[in-house]
Amino acid sequence: MKLTGLPYLIVSNGLLSEDKMKEAVKNAEKEAQPLVDWLVSASWLDSSALSKVQSIAFGSPLFDLNAISVHSLPSDTIDVKLMRKHRVLPLFQRGNRLFVGLTDSTNLKALEEVRFQTGHSVEGLLVESSKLDNLIDKIIEDKENESLSDFDDADLDNIDLDAIDEDEQNDVGGDNSADDAPVVKFVKKMLVDAIRKGASDLHFEPYERKYRVRFRIDGMLHEVASPPIQLANRISARLKVLSGLDISERRVPQDGRVKLKISKTKAIDFRVNTLPTLFGEKIVMRILDPTSAQIGVDALGFEARQKKDFMNAIQKPQGMVLVTGPTGSGKTVTLYTGVNILNEEHINISTAEDPVEINLEGINQVNVNLKAGLTFASALRAFLRQDPDIVLVGEIRDLETAEIGIKAAQTGHLVLSTLHTNSAPETLTRLVNMGVAPFNIATTVNLVVAQRLARRLCEHCKKPADLPKEALLEEGFTEEELSDLTIYDPIGCDKCTMGYKGRVGVFQVMPISEATGRIIMEGGNAIDIADQAEKEGVPNLRRAGLNKVKAGLTSLAEINRITQD
Repeated sequence: MKLTGLPYLIVSNGLLSEDKMKEAVKNAEKEAQPLVDWLVSASWLDSSALSKVQSIAFGSPLFDLNAISVHSLPSDTIDVKLMRKHRVLPLFQRGNRLFVGLTDSTNLKALEEVRFQTGHSVEGLLVESSKLDNLIDKIIEDKENESLSDFDDADLDNIDLDAIDEDEQNDVGGDNSADDAPVVKFVKKMLVDAIRKGASDLHFEPYERKYRVRFRIDGMLHEVASPPIQLANRISARLKVLSGLDISERRVPQDGRVKLKISKTKAIDFRVNTLPTLFGEKIVMRILDPTSAQIGVDALGFEARQKKDFMNAIQKPQGMVLVTGPTGSGKTVTLYTGVNILNEEHINISTAEDPVEINLEGINQVNVNLKAGLTFASALRAFLRQDPDIVLVGEIRDLETAEIGIKAAQTGHLVLSTLHTNSAPETLTRLVNMGVAPFNIATTVNLVVAQRLARRLCEHCKKPADLPKEALLEEGFTEEELSDLTIYDPIGCDKCTMGYKGRVGVFQVMPISEATGRIIMEGGNAIDIADQAEKEGVPNLRRAGLNKVKAGLTSLAEINRITQD
């Protein structure tokens, strides 16, 4: 291999040896990463030194991001999706010329897409990779928080709440039924606080002598309020009115939705379910965040090989990709991240879900309605008469749905779906147990992803943990890993919840190889499949979790909580 361009300049400047550079080029190509990104992520080169070499190589000016204030950036000129996709950031504007920062001067596609989106003449400025990533993360975080960060109790009157009727989309006049001002204000405050704190669910729970409200934050429930028990019925009634539910019906569960209008341009939906309990109705509200499908594949938490296998599988014209894990493990976000990548004008995508949680423009989404006879299987049959390219089935629950999905995958369609199993190998045997022919599984399923969500350690307060070598070996680390291993414990500060802030995915990404397919057809069990996956270098969930601990992303206690040996 003859080195030219940037690799040649890196070697000629003495930053890497020729052999090392050739190895880096091969690794970057193998992992489908830009060379610059691979060198920095692998810590082979410092982003500052690399930027200087690029500046010399391509005659591009090197811009220091420390010289600019994040608040002065014209970040509204480019949408967040484009920033994440190409790691490009608008820096300043001079007339009709927009100057953007990027880490790769040869990324002409990024400049062209910015030019098309903004209508401006675009000029790229070279910036350091680490500084750019930090700045983009800060801007995205500010954008997500700006709608709620300035609210105080006095501002709650400016927020509108409407019910979303599943059939007719009728509005239930916000506060028109509000004859109890304290309850109205309390409910609004709970909804706003939940979004502020990044909660995924709200639980309103009546007991014999107590009423409590809990938020699920980073997968764990926390009590946030305990209003007087005498208000239980009025709080329930208020929530049911907002959700468009029958307030006189307290004997059976009900489902509804609420739209919280924060501003003219921003609204957040809540899915609502009521459940009759001994001392009143428990009401759970799930926050439906449409931005969760637009976080980008890099933000999911895949390791390099896992990302490559996932991207390869969803780019195939036919076959089946299955995601498995318990409720709340992020399966829907993973699938929708893939769908969002594939969502282009020339592709017809249809989904059947129960219910639709994330609304995406350009995708035909169907709510399963069992009472009306609209099941996953019947929706899937209808999709196949709608000239689809990609089909997403919310869950494979029975043999009928599985067989129709298999047939769709065999006839030129890409099928994405979920199952409830504990690991990737068990997913394949579960299909066999449902009655799907082993030959069809072996020849149709391209990839199985098993996943969990681990709480991410707070970067501001985490501290190194002091554990004996024997304990680390018992947990699953190897002797080689212990030489430079630093693991961290959660502490807790004003920027996090009990030492954690956010979550990171832990994945087992298992492509179905010929050898694995042969095991399925020969009647092998999940243990046989798992052994073959290990031979092929596919880490199980436990090993993937330990890799997150090694990287300092989460704690050993958290991985022990979500995985089992």
